[in-house]
Amino acid sequence: MKKVTEAGQLFLQLVKIIDKLRSPEGCPWDRARTKENIINYFLEEVFEAVEALKAKKVNSAREELGDVLLEVVFLAKFYEEAGKFSIADVLEGINRKMIERHPHVFSQKGKISPEAVSETWQKNKLTEKNRASILDGLPKSAPALICAFLLGQRASSQGFDWAEAAEALKKVKEEIIELETSLKQKKKSAVAEELGDVLFSLVSVSRLLGYNPEIILRQANRKFERRFRNLEKELKRKGKKVNGCSLEELNQLWEETKRNNQKKSKKK
Repeated sequence: MKKVTEAGQLFLQLVKIIDKLRSPEGCPWDRARTKENIINYFLEEVFEAVEALKAKKVNSAREELGDVLLEVVFLAKFYEEAGKFSIADVLEGINRKMIERHPHVFSQKGKISPEAVSETWQKNKLTEKNRASILDGLPKSAPALICAFLLGQRASSQGFDWAEAAEALKKVKEEIIELETSLKQKKKSAVAEELGDVLFSLVSVSRLLGYNPEIILRQANRKFERRFRNLEKELKRKGKKVNGCSLEELNQLWEETKRNNQKKSKKK
């Protein structure tokens, strides 16, 4: 493990590498890349890093965090080339912000609860960014699940929240009843609205249980994909295809696949 004191030197080396790649004597491909290209890579790397962190794979986490850092330095380089700001300005800004938002650590030292720190943090954000609402500043390009999570988180910081997940789950059940009613009435617009309310309520349950809905849904997606691929393999072994089987046969095989996966998980 590298010493913390080496981090500055290694970070400087990364900055110099990006400078070299973007220079006239650098890499033609890297010189041709645009900010929009890197934004796409940045999002991809962030999600890959999240997966590595959740999987608790140390080597993968180290590598993916490095990839995220690379894209951050690369994006800052575009702004430096445009004469706007440099990576040094980015570091100066975040360092100043962290010190100013932690006066209990860096100036007015004293004991303070995590809740009080969070409240002070939100108040400072409103003041610093001249925001009229606690909901201002949410990233509009974020996936809807993440945005719903952040909305609930912001409202909760002001005391507008359920006391526990069980209470939020009751709201989910209420929304499902309303969805069922709109389905019976066959009103498409009402169905869409009520379905959205169900999803939003489920996000609240997830948040109160301490889970990010985007992450756990991605895990559920991977689980479904893994089981469906196993189902396809089993059918292929029998000389069959998915679209050539009855729904009853597929459901039976699906349950068998679930049981087999659960047995394998217990053995690990």
